Amino acid sequence: MTDLQPDLRQRPSDDRQASPLPAELTTRELARWSWRQVTSMRTALVLLLLLALASIPGSVIPQDNIDSLAVSQWRDNHPRLAPIWDRLDLFNVYGSVWFSAIYVLLMISLVGCIIPRLFVYARALRAKPPKAPRNLSRLPASTSYTTDEDPDVVLARAADVLRARRFRTDRGTDAVAAERGHLREAGNLVFHVAVIIVLVGVAAGSLFGYKGGVILLNGDDYGFSNNLTQYDDFAPGALFDPDVMEPFSFRITDFQLDWLTEGNRAGMARKFVAELAYETEPGGETKNYDLEVNHPLSIGGTDIFLIGHGYAPVITIRDGEGEVTKSGPVVFLPTNAQTFESFGVVKAPFARPEQIGLEGTFYPTFAMGRDADGNLTMPSSIFGALGDPLISMSLWTGDLGLQDGTASSVYVLDKADATQVMKPNGQPFRMDLRPGERVTLPDGLGSVTFEGVQRWNKIQISRSPGKMVALAGVVLALLGLLASLFIRPRRLWVRARRQDDGTTLVEIARLDRSSGGDPEDGAAELAAVAAALQDPTDPRTTSSTKEEQS
Repeated sequence: MTDLQPDLRQRPSDDRQASPLPAELTTRELARWSWRQVTSMRTALVLLLLLALASIPGSVIPQDNIDSLAVSQWRDNHPRLAPIWDRLDLFNVYGSVWFSAIYVLLMISLVGCIIPRLFVYARALRAKPPKAPRNLSRLPASTSYTTDEDPDVVLARAADVLRARRFRTDRGTDAVAAERGHLREAGNLVFHVAVIIVLVGVAAGSLFGYKGGVILLNGDDYGFSNNLTQYDDFAPGALFDPDVMEPFSFRITDFQLDWLTEGNRAGMARKFVAELAYETEPGGETKNYDLEVNHPLSIGGTDIFLIGHGYAPVITIRDGEGEVTKSGPVVFLPTNAQTFESFGVVKAPFARPEQIGLEGTFYPTFAMGRDADGNLTMPSSIFGALGDPLISMSLWTGDLGLQDGTASSVYVLDKADATQVMKPNGQPFRMDLRPGERVTLPDGLGSVTFEGVQRWNKIQISRSPGKMVALAGVVLALLGLLASLFIRPRRLWVRARRQDDGTTLVEIARLDRSSGGDPEDGAAELAAVAAALQDPTDPRTTSSTKEEQS
């Protein structure tokens, strides 16, 4: 008997059967699930947010392809963070692998979102308006009236009236169904397509275009021709072809600017204009153009921008043998945007008996500040114009890291193996010069003369083949957004049927399919349709209206 007893230990505590484990996804099912996740609208929004967040480092951290000097200064000021930033490509955010991955995934997600919606929208355009509900009076907005006209006559007139108001109509046995506002969804689709167009335009500009910068001294003795050797910094796209560069050239013949003289911003440049003389091709006609901020010169597909200006002190260095080893303007970079106090480096690599390096500050309008007690403080410039120009520099000798007269950066003095020249009292040797003054260097090193001051302008030259595509995308996006905001999809039904007393009851109802619609607009449209349907010559026409806006 014991062999016939059921083994209760093998049975579950209740009568329910244990649910089977879910089967593993096949490769095809996994691919389909992944595609649905990538092409969902939620994923597209997340990727769009990630793209915006990924653009923040490109705006905060200096970029190699925009300002290589700022990048080198940032590296010098943050020696520990610089290697980490390099590994993360934060000095080239828009060309990094991770930024490109977000960009490409966003485009794939948008395309995957739009294509199915296009098919749905196409089916909706071909579909007939839905049939009239059984009780039109229960809809939020409805009205009715009675007439002696035949129901077929009323329905025929209703179809004509609604078509005249740009409704799509479908006539049934006892009612006419109408629908309008399909362009709202078209606006949504146009907006999403426009986003893709903008992304394509920006990508085309990044791949096939280039951006470069040059600091150009003013005067007929200095010029620029559009070839790679003339740029101070140059950032080409991945598919850039040098053959597309227009063969133009230009020079800055004059530079005009106005200075603010009142208020908290006194001393700042208010407006500056660089007068260009340019040729679109070698040996071509010379033309003139006033280059201003936000008013670039366009030559072919290339734009020339004025983005900055500054001073270039003219320095002459004679070595211990009396030979001129350095003479000419040296670009100093502003460290104060209001007073144009500037920092710069002067190098004489062939000086004898030792190389000479000068590092210092240029003050357009020099002044010694005073504290509250009247004591002198650090020197400064109190105005951006050339009121009382002065240059103050320290002296370095020895191995300045110069090889064949060149260095990694003309704005940086390599002091690793150099020696700073000191005074007999142990203080650093420093020279303060005004235009026309000369100082003799100690230890028979030679002399330094401050000849005068010239101006320079920072010019940015860029070619973006996809900018018109991106502009077209922006315009389409605005049109699509306006359509999606101001077009309200709605449905309207007209039913006509005979009553027992022989009259015809005409019922009209309206349904607004968009949220936020104005109830008064809906009531006005319903009343207008009802007025167009009624026969004004019929004395027995009566009407009753119900307006209930939820």
